[in-house]
Order: sequence, then C-alpha cells, then structure tokens
Amino acid sequence: MSAEDVPAEKMPCEDALAEIYLLLDRECSPERDAELRRHIDDCPPCLEEYGIDEQIKHLLARKCGGDLAPAELKSRLRASIRQTVASQGGITVERTEITFEQRTTSD
Repeated sequence: MSAEDVPAEKMPCEDALAEIYLLLDRECSPERDAELRRHIDDCPPCLEEYGIDEQIKHLLARKCGGDLAPAELKSRLRASIRQTVASQGGITVERTEITFEQRTTSD
C-alpha cells in the first residue's frame, strides 16, 4: 500500500510531511491534494510545518526567481545527464533539452 492509498484520517504525519512540497508545487492528484490538506488542517504540527515550508518557498521565489542559469551551466548539465543515462541505462542520448521556467508569485 502506498502513502497515496492511506485515508487522510489515518495518514501518519511522516507521510503528510514527506509530501508537503508535492502539495506546495501542485504536483499531486486533486484527490491526494484534498487528503493532504484535510490532514494538515486537522493536525497543528503539520499545519505549522506546511506554513513554514510555504514561506520558504515564497521567499526563494522572491529572492531567486529572476535568476536564469548561464548557458555554460546548461551545457554542463546536458553533458552530465547524457553521461549518467549512458552509464546507468546502457543507452545513448542524442539530444537533451532542459527548460527552466520562471514562476511569479504574489506577496
């Protein structure tokens, strides 16, 4: 049984806390989002941790959101990804594309 299969009322705090950034980044299913939010709303320690992590995420977005990776770093990342995939997967990557997205948040 995965953490996603555990009902919110029986969800251990460790599972909820492990998925806080999935919730903050809107990377979980709508059902899981609702389950996590129910747990967090009913659990003061988890709610506090969620609030702290949310503030950290907003602070990082505000302070680092305008920075773009230099072209040289992108090239090194592509080369490193190609090498890792080739050595671990036994396949060759002809082209790797990395996209950096800037998100803005309102304060």
